[in-house]
Amino acid sequence: MSQEKVIEKPLQQFVVQALKLEGDSLVEVIKQALDCVDTFVFAELLECPNVIALETTHHAPYLHALRMFSQGTYLDYLEKKECLPELSEPQKKKLQYLTIVTLANKMKRIPYDVLLKELNVDNVRDLEDLIIEAIYSNVVSGELDQQSDYLEVDWTVGRDVGVNDVDNMIDTLQQWCDSCENVLSTVQARIVDANRTKQEVLKHRAAIDNEVTNVKKAIRTQIQDEEMSVDTSGPTKKTIKGTKPSGAKFWNK
Repeated sequence: MSQEKVIEKPLQQFVVQALKLEGDSLVEVIKQALDCVDTFVFAELLECPNVIALETTHHAPYLHALRMFSQGTYLDYLEKKECLPELSEPQKKKLQYLTIVTLANKMKRIPYDVLLKELNVDNVRDLEDLIIEAIYSNVVSGELDQQSDYLEVDWTVGRDVGVNDVDNMIDTLQQWCDSCENVLSTVQARIVDANRTKQEVLKHRAAIDNEVTNVKKAIRTQIQDEEMSVDTSGPTKKTIKGTKPSGAKFWNK
C-alpha cells in the first residue's frame, strides 16, 4: 500500500459557504469544490445539511457527483454518466487522478493495462501524459517504468474513507498485528536460544579455566617436589686424585 501525503484542507471555504446557501447557489459551490485543484476530500461538504437536502430536489445529480468524487472512480462515473452532470475537462482529469489514488491504495505497482482500463484511456502515450500531469499536480508521486509498463507509486494524497474502506483498514491492521506477533515470537525464541548458548559458552569457559588452574597447580606441585628432593639428598662424595684411602697398609721393601 502506498503512503499518503498529508496536506492542508482547502475544502473549509466551501463548507462555510454551503452552510449558508441553497439551490442554484449551493450547486455553484459544489462545482467550485470539484474544480478546485487542491481539494481531494469532500466528506465535510457532504455532511452539510443543505447539501444532504439536495437529494430530494432536481439538483440531486450534483450531490451524486460530489459523492462520486468523494469515493468513486472514473469508471464508476462512466457507468452512471446518464444520471450525473457532465464533467468539465478539469473535473474529468481530477476524477482520473483520484482513480489513480484509489488504485495506488491497493497496489504499489500499477500495471499500464489496469490504468488504461480504469482511466478509460486509449493509448500508452496519453496514459503517461495523464500520470505525469497527476505527478506535477502533487496528487501522486512515483516513477514510470516504461520497459516493464507499470507505475510505481511512492505516495498519494488521501481520499475520503468509506464503510468498505474501514473494513479493509481493520483487516490490514489485523494482518499487521498478526505479523508483529509472529515477529515478536521469533525474536523471543532467538533470545531464549541466545541465552542458552551464552550459558553453555560460560559453562565451557569455566570448565576450561578450572582445567587450566588444575594444570598450573599440578605443575607448581611437581616443581616444588623436585626442589625438595634436591635439598634433602646432601652433597655428593668425591675422591681426590693422588691420595689413598685411610687405613691403607704400607709395606717396607
